[in-house]
Amino acid sequence: MNSRWQSHLTAARGLHSAKRRTRDYDVWRKEIRKLTQRLLTFEMACYDSGKTVEEDSYEAGELSDCVLAMMEKERESLLSPAEGPGTFLSSGSSLPVPAPQQGYDVEFDPALESKYECPICLMALRNAMQTPCGHRFCKNCIEKSIRDTGQRCPVDNELLSEEQLFPDNFAKREILSLTVRCPNPGCSDKMELRHLENHLSQCDFSTVPCPHCQRAVRKTTVEQHAAEECPRRPVSCSDCVNYYIYEEKQLHEQQCPFASVTCQYCEMDLLRDQLESHCDTDCPKAPIVCNFGMFGCKERMLRHDLAQHMQEFTQMHMRFMAEFLRGLNVNGSKPRAPRMHCSSVSLEEPGTSASCAPRVPSCSNGASCQPSEEMQRLREMDARLVRQDHQMRELIILKETQAVQMAELRSRVSVLEDTVKELEAQQCHGVFVWRLRFFSTLLKNQEAGQAVVEHSPGFYTGRPGYKLCLRLHLQTPNAPRCSNYISLFVHTMQGSFDSLLSWPFQGTIRLAILDQGPEGQHHMEVMETKPDLQAFQKPSSLRNPKGFGYVTFMHLNLLHQRAFIKDDTLLIRCEVTPRFDCGPKEGPTVQPAAMRLMLPGTSDIIPTTLP
Repeated sequence: MNSRWQSHLTAARGLHSAKRRTRDYDVWRKEIRKLTQRLLTFEMACYDSGKTVEEDSYEAGELSDCVLAMMEKERESLLSPAEGPGTFLSSGSSLPVPAPQQGYDVEFDPALESKYECPICLMALRNAMQTPCGHRFCKNCIEKSIRDTGQRCPVDNELLSEEQLFPDNFAKREILSLTVRCPNPGCSDKMELRHLENHLSQCDFSTVPCPHCQRAVRKTTVEQHAAEECPRRPVSCSDCVNYYIYEEKQLHEQQCPFASVTCQYCEMDLLRDQLESHCDTDCPKAPIVCNFGMFGCKERMLRHDLAQHMQEFTQMHMRFMAEFLRGLNVNGSKPRAPRMHCSSVSLEEPGTSASCAPRVPSCSNGASCQPSEEMQRLREMDARLVRQDHQMRELIILKETQAVQMAELRSRVSVLEDTVKELEAQQCHGVFVWRLRFFSTLLKNQEAGQAVVEHSPGFYTGRPGYKLCLRLHLQTPNAPRCSNYISLFVHTMQGSFDSLLSWPFQGTIRLAILDQGPEGQHHMEVMETKPDLQAFQKPSSLRNPKGFGYVTFMHLNLLHQRAFIKDDTLLIRCEVTPRFDCGPKEGPTVQPAAMRLMLPGTSDIIPTTLP
């Protein structure tokens, strides 16, 4: 029996040591339960032999009463899984009370020597206390043992009271100087035991529970987890501004009254809270039944077709109502015919005299018949039908009138816009700056071999003055003799002052692509007009198809050598100085640093700068 109990105690100590190494509480509890089951089996064997555990132990002369009591309480705590490893329930309250601290449950490096282990909790001594008999225990462990199991030493069963205990400062100092590993997973730091608590308060690998999902998260990332990753974090709805749990996002999106939804009939975007009333009353494409469905009309249509249906099938609806009334006369007690307004539709059969007040048939018993509820309802529906018909006709007329007014307003707005553009063009006084935005898109099209031709708005040389416009052409990479060049031309246009001016147009034209950098080194060319060219004659169309300018005004590679393009915008400046003398200019036109080319269908004489 002595060796059997010794094996049980050795197994318990080994399990506690394994618990310190693996830090797996569930595995530890499972193994302790197996040990407890072995103890219960041993008790049953003792009971069958007519002895108790205490008697057998005393006969063996090994275990004391306090040890047996401690093992009994440990067995009861293990058999009752309601309590956790760190709490117990007080007798007067159902709230959990923190259990007294036992020894240091940490991993030592090197392993803890047995002389520093508490015989009760089998962990490193915490606040070591020594007994007169020379044994060491944790302060809380020995005090709890004396209170619960009696005033005896748990090791040798000697008499022992709390007054006889005294602190073992030497053992305490040595234990606090031992090296331990940080218990946080992922942290490889080592420190003395006395510095462990300070390290845990600053360790980047320490974990705290998330305030929303209670998941263990590293202290350094708990704010990010709670704000961005936690499935239980509160999120504000962008539509209704209410808060919901993130993992319920899909459910909220399906129920949010202010979420934007699309009507399945007319595809109109509206709030979910408005969808039902929209489909019931407003949606023009929602399927509905005829208002005379209760009288026998089985037609179904879209709401916007209801007015046309009511107009086309008015006679049929009246016949349905007449048949319904005849059915009431046959099946009922000949109800009184409703009095109708003169403008209402007559429901009388042929051969009867039409009047505003139909004759009321006399009752068989000689008493006047009161109209039934059905007749009253029919009378109200008939009056409502007449009102709706009038309102419908008025709305149709109003809609047609508004359509005409809208067309007139659009026409007036277009005229005003043209007038404003014309007035703006007259204010430039011969100096016009053309802003070509999104120029990178034009360059991509040019590189792809697409024809890129842009025309500027019209501008005037003065008031009164000639109306001109610019034309820009980006030559494709495979264009003959002018590939990858910017071509720039001037065209005359029909203006408001053409009848007051002398033709052909004569003057000096300065074209420049502006350098938008601080140096301002613009690329400029100057050309003189030639009156005998078609490009300067009085235009017979909105814009003269003949232009005058440069085919090779500037190579595209030069655009990136200076700040010609800024904010994806190219600026082209045109300055025109007209001469209002009527006689043609004599002698050849002098155009320095340029040569003349004849391009059919584009311009008559096109000065081009040498590349």
